[in-house]
Amino acid sequence: MAHDMAASALKKQHLIDPEICIRCNTCEATCPVGAVTHDDNNYVVDAEKCNFCLDCIAPCPTGSIDNWRVVEQAYSVDAQLGWNELPTQQELGEAAAGPSQAIDGEVERILESAHAGLGGKAVAPASAAKPTVNLYRRDRPAIATVQGNFRITAADTESDIHHIVLSFGSTVFPVLEGQSIGVVPPGANAQGKPHDIRLYSIASARDGEKRNANNVSLTIKRVEGGVASSYMCDLKVGDKVEVTGPYGATFLMPNDPEINIVMICTGTGSAPFRAFTERRRRAMPGASGKAIMFFGARSPQELPYFGPLQKVPNSLLEKHLVFSRIPGADKEYVQDRMRTEGKVVAALLASPQTHIFICGLKGMESGVDEAIADICRKSGLDWSRLKPEMRGQGRLHVETY
Repeated sequence: MAHDMAASALKKQHLIDPEICIRCNTCEATCPVGAVTHDDNNYVVDAEKCNFCLDCIAPCPTGSIDNWRVVEQAYSVDAQLGWNELPTQQELGEAAAGPSQAIDGEVERILESAHAGLGGKAVAPASAAKPTVNLYRRDRPAIATVQGNFRITAADTESDIHHIVLSFGSTVFPVLEGQSIGVVPPGANAQGKPHDIRLYSIASARDGEKRNANNVSLTIKRVEGGVASSYMCDLKVGDKVEVTGPYGATFLMPNDPEINIVMICTGTGSAPFRAFTERRRRAMPGASGKAIMFFGARSPQELPYFGPLQKVPNSLLEKHLVFSRIPGADKEYVQDRMRTEGKVVAALLASPQTHIFICGLKGMESGVDEAIADICRKSGLDWSRLKPEMRGQGRLHVETY
């Protein structure tokens, strides 16, 4: 009875790590209950409003949002706004919590429950290289020079997507496939404050768009009214860009050539997978692991890199290009093609060597998840068990926006 009373006295609190947060505003824009707020110093979570829906977790590009403490009394918003670093897990009083073993067990249970909806905390692949993060910040950005800016969708389509190459010259800017960089658009917003940093996934291998050239490529879609996307898509060769980062410590390419990589994407979500494919072509051309991509767009003309993808040999990458707006044809989405290829997908899911990466619009996530669950049911696998297992092993990675 005493232990039960102690457990009920504890509270789980959602916190943001100010040392990792890049102040991109994604969490505040995502939170459906207005629990996230900020000042000029920090982004914070109001414990009285947070309902632990976890909607803010996946979109956060740095993982700063994915922090929790078990407390007897919640940290106030004012206290969090003054932090320069997260407090350590506080020692809970014996009078409130009972024996230490009971505290430890309750802390573990509460912290685990924070990630239950996502199947566990995101973990990097075991064989991935150790990433460098937060090397450059808004107050000390790297300066990159535009080397190229090419539209990679047909001119007569609505999807204006560009392949942009940025050179860092003599500036050290180490990246890994799957990481992102931040772009600082010049000027100020309607409130007179600097524009928010916008993050873009790197579309080139770790040794550059061109080998050993110290440059990176990005895949950027012009969004109507989008400050950063319009700025980037309008850049000319020779223009200078302020860059922050790199960011991302879990959505990383495995280095083991025996690993199977399943890539599922739409639109500009293909960027990290272009990087994965190029890295494997350069460093692991004879990899025994299978690489397979399910890539969705409205039409071939609106699918980024459609032409170059045709030249990638199937021995390197098995491609399933899926279109939803072909005149005279039924709509098909990536989850539909995954069901069609259900036996192949099921065999990959059954292998402990398989990693799944999902990247693209947030709306695709539930459809893909349902498709995998259907495939598992038909093949005698249990996705409700396999999903958290894969995530905990660093074999399931989701990055949607």
